Amino acid sequence: MKLKDKSIVVTGAVAGIGAAITELFVREGANVIAVDKQEERLMEMCKTLEGPGRAVAFPGNVALQSTTDGMIDAAVAEFGTLDVLVNNAGVMDDNTAVGDMSDEMMDEVFAVNTFGPMRAMRKAVNTFFELNPDAEEDDETIGSIINITSVGALHQTAGASYCASKAALLAATKNTSFMYIHKGIRVNAIAPGGIVTEIPITMPTADEFGFGRTSELLVHSSLLGMPEDIANAALFLAQDESHFINGAVITVDGAWTTF
Repeated sequence: MKLKDKSIVVTGAVAGIGAAITELFVREGANVIAVDKQEERLMEMCKTLEGPGRAVAFPGNVALQSTTDGMIDAAVAEFGTLDVLVNNAGVMDDNTAVGDMSDEMMDEVFAVNTFGPMRAMRKAVNTFFELNPDAEEDDETIGSIINITSVGALHQTAGASYCASKAALLAATKNTSFMYIHKGIRVNAIAPGGIVTEIPITMPTADEFGFGRTSELLVHSSLLGMPEDIANAALFLAQDESHFINGAVITVDGAWTTF
């Protein structure tokens, strides 16, 4: 077991990448606070997962600070500690260019993709310090954060809101890694490319002009990955063996960003 007895929070846990991460982590011995706003699906998933570890449902919307604070507190209350935070929850925009972008779309996308993860990071960092008051400079890892960003942070895969929100999360990843480089906190990002998930079903109707522009790049993404491909990358970063990897962005995209 690669994550035996680790206490981990995973957001966006009921479908796609989040479900694959949660399932794999439980199989590898982790105890997971599984967070999602789809309460019924979340409760059912946590009941059916099997492994040495276990998953505890925490229904909530990561756009709300009550959720991002509460899920971290729940991990400590339920498992006695916090080892890893995985900020996976995310939403797509409707492919609109900035000139056509609505305030509502921009606010929703940034609330989930950027502000939620940043609040969760703030809570996690302070919790790591509270749980490890005797940690000294350059100690071994006292906590790890894994942010699921996107190739859209650097590649034009969607509209202005989505790409900007993921780029902001990427910048926050690197900044947080730099700030706490001597404090035992590791912060890394995974940038998925085209992954088979429910997003095409749940995303808003695409803007005609914006989708026409992004389609010029999408044609180069002939390969699609599976949620398990991202879960395996997250498993690597969550392990103690990856202790010297900090501030990294692991692109999992079948070479899409080489175009």
